[in-house]
Amino acid sequence: MSQLSVIDWMALSFVPGLGSKGILQLIRHFGSPRAAFLADKQALTDCGVRKNVCLALTNPAPLRDKAKLLLNRLHGGGADAVGLDDARYPQSLKEIADPPPVLYVQGRVELLDSPCLAMVGSRAATAYGKRSSLLLAQGLASAGITVVSGLAAGIDSEAHRGALSVKGATIGVLGCGLDVVYPAQNRCLYDEIRKEGLLVSEYPLGTKPDGFRFPARNRIISGLSKGVVVVEAARKSGSLITAEMALDEGREVFAVPGQIDSFKSSGAHWLLQQGATLVQSVDDILLELGCGPGESVVNKKSLAIDATIDPDARDLLENLEVYSQSRNEIIADSGLGPAKVTELLLLLELEGLIEILPGDEIRRIA
Repeated sequence: MSQLSVIDWMALSFVPGLGSKGILQLIRHFGSPRAAFLADKQALTDCGVRKNVCLALTNPAPLRDKAKLLLNRLHGGGADAVGLDDARYPQSLKEIADPPPVLYVQGRVELLDSPCLAMVGSRAATAYGKRSSLLLAQGLASAGITVVSGLAAGIDSEAHRGALSVKGATIGVLGCGLDVVYPAQNRCLYDEIRKEGLLVSEYPLGTKPDGFRFPARNRIISGLSKGVVVVEAARKSGSLITAEMALDEGREVFAVPGQIDSFKSSGAHWLLQQGATLVQSVDDILLELGCGPGESVVNKKSLAIDATIDPDARDLLENLEVYSQSRNEIIADSGLGPAKVTELLLLLELEGLIEILPGDEIRRIA
């Protein structure tokens, strides 16, 4: 796509009060951004364009100047803009009801054309939800799937980390400009995705992360993807909105079950009741997508560790539950002395096979 073409797309996106749906209406009527800018007031009025929008469209020079300046800033920072008619613009995103007219991108732009799957969930995720997100993302990325998420705290962050940890591909879709890190604690993750994966936004540089932008951002997450995996989410949450968008677009929806008394899994359980695919392992996702069964690097590593640890530690591990138990309960069930159990638990913790929770509760890592 020529630089003039992307400047026209960017300029059109700057028209106050137009929005992505209004832009699509103009393109359907006039054929291109350039033709829309060349149209006279009568033609625009006949198309249903409001008076204030007509004034901006018939005086495009300031909009184009703003677009040129922004494009120079993007290129200077190693980023780019992808217009709706660009060959790099993903077909799956074009198919949604209101695709963004411009994508601002930084990183491996070729990932837009890769097989993608979204992973979403609670920002205030539990240890179980974070672990599930990390492991599933590792398995998906190891199988060649690009993991798409929103770079938020909680489930999103673990999904990105999981993909990156196995040298896999991941896309972070932002609800702000490419140059704004939100949340601030994700600075290191943001930098890693920018270098090893891809950052995507529909918003110009400098755009702040206002709350209303995130529901709009979610349509890009689902639109880029073959399906959406909901790891942990309340019944009323942005994750459920993303899943419903995916359903509306005919995409697959997957849900990871949680504890029945946890409100943070109530949204995932509701999706399962509506017919979402139950996820017990990454193979459930890969088989549904027609990718064949896979096994994550982490699962292989865990099996190798399990075969080489001390036999007493392995016996103790086999009797531990994924739900937490007190140290005293474990000692009583094992028939071993407190000192021996403490020694074995320390070994298992160092191997990453158990975690010790507040209150001296112990649980096995699935």
